[in-house]
Amino acid sequence: MLQINFIRENTELVKQKLAKKHVKNIDDIDNLIRLDEEKRSVQQVAESNQAEANQLAKKIGELMKSGQKEEAEKLKVRTAEIKESSKTIEENLKKLEDDIYNILVSFPNLPADIVPEGKTPEENLNVYQHGEIPNLYEGAVPHWDLIKKYDLIDFELGNKITGAGFPVYKGKGARMQRGMINFFLDEAIKAGYHEIMPPLLVNADSGFGTGQLPDKEGQMYHSTVDDLYLIPTAEVPITNLYRDVILREEDLPIKNAGYTPCFRREAGAWGAHVRGLNRLHQFDKVEIVQIAHPDYSYEILEDMVKHVQGLLEKLELPYRILRLCGGDMSFSSALTYDFETYSTAQGRWLEVSSTSNFESFQANRLKCRIKGKDGKNYLAHTLNGSALALPRILATILENNQTTEGIRVPKVLVPYVGFDMITL
Repeated sequence: MLQINFIRENTELVKQKLAKKHVKNIDDIDNLIRLDEEKRSVQQVAESNQAEANQLAKKIGELMKSGQKEEAEKLKVRTAEIKESSKTIEENLKKLEDDIYNILVSFPNLPADIVPEGKTPEENLNVYQHGEIPNLYEGAVPHWDLIKKYDLIDFELGNKITGAGFPVYKGKGARMQRGMINFFLDEAIKAGYHEIMPPLLVNADSGFGTGQLPDKEGQMYHSTVDDLYLIPTAEVPITNLYRDVILREEDLPIKNAGYTPCFRREAGAWGAHVRGLNRLHQFDKVEIVQIAHPDYSYEILEDMVKHVQGLLEKLELPYRILRLCGGDMSFSSALTYDFETYSTAQGRWLEVSSTSNFESFQANRLKCRIKGKDGKNYLAHTLNGSALALPRILATILENNQTTEGIRVPKVLVPYVGFDMITL
């Protein structure tokens, strides 16, 4: 959540940055400033009333002690008037605070200066590309044909049990999933991350803290009886470990990683671009999360980007890194790098990771603060990244490594899965 003090002192800059994210309600900034001025004016009246009431109480006490009851009673009349006036002022102040809060939570985070202009994914900036796109043999097929041929995943069974977008992994397909999860977790631990196994359901406060609510309410599975939400990513519960927490500077950065299934209602309509593993309602992902000192969060973001690069290179997958434009960024992000691997059989790039710095936006909603050496508290910065999301990684591994003899398993995964080829 943006901070009203920053908006007040940098109004035009805030408008410019919100325009970069193509926010429609930018005009509400002026309304917000007006409400804030009115609130501060009302607060001054409230404080003045309270000061007068305190002085009267002291004076009444002195008069009563000296036996001047008649004078004291006159002052009590004024005290009653102030009390009645204060009740109205408090109600007005509460309404103003609610109106200000409702506008504040509707605004997304401000994009960093280096975020490109643009509105659509086509306008994202390709900042790095690695690896050669393999030349497949004639007759190579997309992963949805491979998983059927080698009996790795059953979408029809998943549809019967639950519905579309909930695959059943079988045999070597299940072992590939388990192997990749363990590989990603082991690499995170080697990089200094502390493993967390969080709940898969979160309350509304947790969803609000990381910015999923109210922005993505319709995209999350909601258990209405208990008012709990299935997590769209481990970022939500892991970051919320630090909600309402004051951290010590010397303990930063805090590095956590966790594997969870992820649940998303907005998996999309059926079509060639969403077939097979391209887009699911339930999928597995290993997430890395850091809580950082504001002075070092962008250095940490670069380290997280390098960590994801290392995973993709060990998996021998061609990839590219995109710096997302303002219109394609998430509600909470200040800067996001997307990683895409090239699916040779489909002839297209597939997103497999999103790595972001949220600066103080989530921390403000979470009330996650750092106690400085001067004893004062200030907001932390939060970051997260997919390291990695499994479905499209598996899709590109299957497609890019298919041969006439079977599907070659990347060497780094062989110790985790127990086989080097997927064959009939």
